[in-house]
Amino acid sequence: MKRTTTSLIGAALAAALALAGCGSGSGSGGSASGGGSASAAPAGAFDPNATIEIGSLYEPQNLDNTGGGGQGVTEAFNGNVYEGLFRLTDDGKVENLLAEKHEVSSDGLTYTFTLRDGVKFHSGDPLTAADVKYSIEKVTAKDSQSARKSSLSVIKSVETPDDRTVAVKLSDKSISFVYNLSYIWVVNDAAKDLAKSEDGTGPYKLGEWKRGSTLSLVPFDGYWGTAPTNKGVVFHYFTSATALNNALLTDAVDVVTSEQSPDALEQFANNPAYKVNDGQSTTKLLLAFNDRVKPFDNKLVRKAVSSAIDDRKLLNSIWGDYGTLIGSMVPPTDPWYEDLTAVDPYDVELAKKQLAEAGLAGGFEFTLDTPNYDPHPTVATFIKGELAKIGVNVTINVITADEWYTKVFKNRDFSATLQEHVNDRDVVWYGNPDFYWGYDNPEVTKLVAEAERSDTAEQQTELLKKANRQIAEDAASDWLYLYPQIVVASSKLSGYPVNGLNSQFPAYAIKKG
Repeated sequence: MKRTTTSLIGAALAAALALAGCGSGSGSGGSASGGGSASAAPAGAFDPNATIEIGSLYEPQNLDNTGGGGQGVTEAFNGNVYEGLFRLTDDGKVENLLAEKHEVSSDGLTYTFTLRDGVKFHSGDPLTAADVKYSIEKVTAKDSQSARKSSLSVIKSVETPDDRTVAVKLSDKSISFVYNLSYIWVVNDAAKDLAKSEDGTGPYKLGEWKRGSTLSLVPFDGYWGTAPTNKGVVFHYFTSATALNNALLTDAVDVVTSEQSPDALEQFANNPAYKVNDGQSTTKLLLAFNDRVKPFDNKLVRKAVSSAIDDRKLLNSIWGDYGTLIGSMVPPTDPWYEDLTAVDPYDVELAKKQLAEAGLAGGFEFTLDTPNYDPHPTVATFIKGELAKIGVNVTINVITADEWYTKVFKNRDFSATLQEHVNDRDVVWYGNPDFYWGYDNPEVTKLVAEAERSDTAEQQTELLKKANRQIAEDAASDWLYLYPQIVVASSKLSGYPVNGLNSQFPAYAIKKG
């Protein structure tokens, strides 16, 4: 039951993934992944005229991150084509990017940003405050599909006193506001048809997108920061991990952004021509219940289902010795992480007892809406077998990513679903009763709101730990496991990111010997 093909993210959620860009002052060429996470350079000189061939299983659905573009557009465009006011490094730190500096009013309700001077879009237009205003309002617009939209609902107004100044007024204090801004791509307000084209400020501009095949990026000569250390990059898209690995073995690609076949690692690990990097991930695989509908509106039922599934066996069957059990939405890289795997332990007899207490001693039936890309169908089959032990009959309904967005995320027409959530610090979505899974605990909503109004990071951390513990006690979802992040590359390559924070893959510092 080993994993053989990709685990793409749902369209609606992928629009909210991370920003990768360049650090304050030094431009983008200084580090591939936020200081210390990039692969080490091999001995000898590198070829500045080399094109970096990148292998991926995550092709974009379109090129607009607020239009359901998918994980692929995040991977290819974050920091490479588009930049934000701030960058989120691979170590989870927030650094200045297009914002040269910012100030916060004494009441914490007004943020004033000064833009970096001399920045141009790929079209040649200069960056102005109007572009930033447009970009923020694009993410928060009614028709935006960005999951980060709810985190930015605190924005009351965006004003532009002059071309280099942006003043954002909030309706309430938000300790995460600058962090949340790192997710917003700054787009030219005159840009058209962003689903098929782009106009960003990043070190690369779009070359050509051949749907179902490749997406190429070429250096932008007018870039404000440090130029890329290569001639350009080409993302090659594959529909199976086997085909992707074969491409790496035959030198058709130089690096695989995220290895999805643990069984294939041995052929690379024992070959000096390749390097296997085991990095950090923030991607959680969820069995997400619709907490609004019966029987999943009953906490005991959710806890019973969670305890009936052997998460360790599932993880090992797919990833072998890789990956992590977490017991909540919070990965170890988040400040408010706690190991909560013991809250709902694997215990079939306990699960049967909880079902009986819920008045369902004879079991029940439900439909599990399952995305059609791996590992979801395999995981769904495993869950079906596990739940049969406690008398629960699962009907598996396999759907596409687009169908998942409409049926599950938008219309909330489901009982339970499988889905990955890539973002770090996304436990706060359980404080939003309107989110697709419908979890509604007033105490958690209050704790999340209070944490966001915190004056210090320590206060925020303590409040979110309390919220996370309650979410786990309520079995709001079943967090099956945390993905590993395995990047496999040619030994001739250096400067590529090795962590999987929010699926970013900055390419500007990659060197080929």
